[in-house]
Amino acid sequence: MRNQLREQLKRQLKADRQVVIAAFKEDGKPEKLLRSLRQSVDAVLTTAWHAAGLPEHTALVGVGGYGRGELFPYSDVDLLILLQEAPDAATTEKLEELVQLLWDLGLEIGHSIRTVDECLTESAADITVQTSLLEARIICGDEQLFAELQHRYDAAMDPRAFYHAKLLEMNQRHAKYEDTAFSLEPNCKESPGGLRDLQVILWLVKASGLANSWRTLASSGLITQTEARQLMEKERAFKDIRVRLHLHAGRREDRLVFDVQTAIAESLGLTATGAGAHMRRASEYLMQRYYWAAKTVTQLNTILLQNIEERLFPQDGVAVPINARFNDVNGLIDIAEDDTFEKTPSAMLEIFLLMTERPSIKGMTARTTRALWHERFQIDAAFRADPANRSLFLQIMQAPRGIIHALRRMNDLSILGRYLPNFRKIVGQMQHDLFHVYTVDQHILMVVRNMRRFTMAEHAHEYPFCSQLMANFPKPWVLFLAALFHDIAKGRGGDHSKLGMADAEQFCLEHGMSEEDTELVVFLVENHLTMSQVAQKQDLSDPDVIQAFAKLVGDERHLTGLYLLTVADIRGTSPKVWNAWKAKLLEDLYKITLRVLGGEPHSAANELRNRQDEALATLRLYGLDAHAHEAFWKQLDVAYFLRHDASDIAWQTRALYERFNSESPVVKCRLAPIGEGLQIAVYIKDQPDLFARICSYFDRKNFSILDAKIHTTRHGYALDTFLVTEQNFAKNYRDIISLIEHELCGLLTHPEPLPAPNKGRLSRLSRTFPIQPTVDLRPDERGQYYLLSVAANDRTGLLYSIANVLTKYKINLHTAKVMTLGERVEDVFLIDGPALNNARNQIQLETDLLDAIKV
Repeated sequence: MRNQLREQLKRQLKADRQVVIAAFKEDGKPEKLLRSLRQSVDAVLTTAWHAAGLPEHTALVGVGGYGRGELFPYSDVDLLILLQEAPDAATTEKLEELVQLLWDLGLEIGHSIRTVDECLTESAADITVQTSLLEARIICGDEQLFAELQHRYDAAMDPRAFYHAKLLEMNQRHAKYEDTAFSLEPNCKESPGGLRDLQVILWLVKASGLANSWRTLASSGLITQTEARQLMEKERAFKDIRVRLHLHAGRREDRLVFDVQTAIAESLGLTATGAGAHMRRASEYLMQRYYWAAKTVTQLNTILLQNIEERLFPQDGVAVPINARFNDVNGLIDIAEDDTFEKTPSAMLEIFLLMTERPSIKGMTARTTRALWHERFQIDAAFRADPANRSLFLQIMQAPRGIIHALRRMNDLSILGRYLPNFRKIVGQMQHDLFHVYTVDQHILMVVRNMRRFTMAEHAHEYPFCSQLMANFPKPWVLFLAALFHDIAKGRGGDHSKLGMADAEQFCLEHGMSEEDTELVVFLVENHLTMSQVAQKQDLSDPDVIQAFAKLVGDERHLTGLYLLTVADIRGTSPKVWNAWKAKLLEDLYKITLRVLGGEPHSAANELRNRQDEALATLRLYGLDAHAHEAFWKQLDVAYFLRHDASDIAWQTRALYERFNSESPVVKCRLAPIGEGLQIAVYIKDQPDLFARICSYFDRKNFSILDAKIHTTRHGYALDTFLVTEQNFAKNYRDIISLIEHELCGLLTHPEPLPAPNKGRLSRLSRTFPIQPTVDLRPDERGQYYLLSVAANDRTGLLYSIANVLTKYKINLHTAKVMTLGERVEDVFLIDGPALNNARNQIQLETDLLDAIKV
């Protein structure tokens, strides 16, 4: 009999589920699906309950989300089996059989068996239990017993304590998700601005007896009908996404990870637009919609929480007038009249300026936030053209403190996007370039924040050189403006630097900025990528490269502004992108260019003399004889001295001056002077496959190569220097240094056939958004060498795969710059060799390299 019931109920659940899901795929109504699945499970549970033959005074109660009357396709069915008294042996056996049956049906049961007293005890001790009981719903059984539970639960409820507990719980949850609704892989249930935030509001008002739905919430005056409608729309959108996530994954899944974003977008009817570099994926449209919804929920939640707090904790605040339009009420800025923004639209900018001027003001009252939110549509073309409003916006950008808080608040309330329409277009826009981890608007605000921190004494320890330069920079707010506009044209198609330059120029002219400041902002926006490209992709030992860059920047102010924006920009893309090597390259380029701008001729002869003199001064500190270096240095040409720092020259000279004719390889390793990674020098009689052999060793050790300088001495020795990183260097670097020197020396002394390249595995992000590998081979400006540029998804063994191909063609490698941008690698090699003299060989080399870097 029990087996027949189990099979009958399983068939019933399966049939109901198929019908409900098919209906959803047809009509796309998530509320209907959630209700229908709940009703199906209700019916099955009721049948199972009656078949269990439990005592009369027991009840089956749905709690949590299921108690709320919703059931997502793969969510738990949270149940409370309510007893009048502790169960005897016979009842316990029946309960065990019931629970086992429910599990056998394939239901994901989360159950508890308690008396009313036990429910109240657990509720008082655990906010999670208290919250789940708040949404309790009887399914079948003793209704009087359930009514007793509800009555005693309501009597025991302390709305104030519940408010504080849920607020703490919400803040902890937000911290877990980095306090942002703009995560590139958000959890639509738990992330800030998601479903859970909406549920928190409903729990609070229900516990407080203020309302039990969005509609009754509006009736109570806590929100307007318009706000209630917006929240219902956003809730429906999040439920729709969550349902589709469950169905796509075939399990409980609430994260909008990269792997599923495209599938979810397409299921919603979204399609990609454009092509090539200007293509916008369907997933980008989905996520922009998601972020706009999460932003709305975040803002309205702020208003609601303040209103609920005012009801639960009323205060007799004294309004201290700030001016005719605003008051200070308990440290919050409040509008003097309900229609302040309607009567004086410019007050919508003035309020943010006042907050930068008054450190005592910590935020806005709910009334003010709501009024600002609803009146933001008054910011139109006429508002933007008003000289008074333009002056207010510039004053905000020029404020001595609080700029970032002001801009973020303005963005949260959609004031910034209303004032700068092109900024509004990039709010919530994703960047699938594999190294930006923020949406475009959040990245821009992060860059402004980074730039602002350069001006603050308390952050001077982070980037001392940047802080030093900023301290002497006139009008730093001009740099903040450049940061605000540098990526504003992302996603429009075309070169975003050129398009953004036009936006910046129009803004500066409309806001009456001087010709000099306008020109600087426009220059920085147009060239914000240039300095990093020169530093990381070109040969900084080449005087022509430096002269061309110096000509571009023109003077010290442009150079300093571009350097500061470049550092702030790279730091604002992802915590993984910035490293000490990039910092050194940029600083080196800045200092060399500054000397050229100062009138010092940047010639190979001058640079050679300067580096040799500095290296000799260091060698004297080591106690070396004044002439000890001479025999070794005679074997080194000008290119060696120009491509190595004085400290590197001194270190290598000290290690090799007595062994420069050594028959056995010399391997020396040290902590890199830049403060990150290891520097490894290899000195050995030159051999064709040397670079590939060294790369294969680093590959096996999972070392990442950031930089490689390859040099051949006049007497046929290879002197190669590598900068490598690895996660555990800092912990036991002494042991690692000894190991590298021993193992690499042994490998080069007794060479074995080169192993086949390890194709490695792409990261999940790279698999989801693969980039098209590219290989570009072209002669340098002098025609002396070739520049080989390779771009691909990062993976283990990539550089060794490239080195293997170069070995096959007997290519001579002079320098290698490895630029890792998150999941993307852009490597630049300076090469030559007889094989490159033939056009057909060049084409074949490019083809073989493309094959090697593909996964």
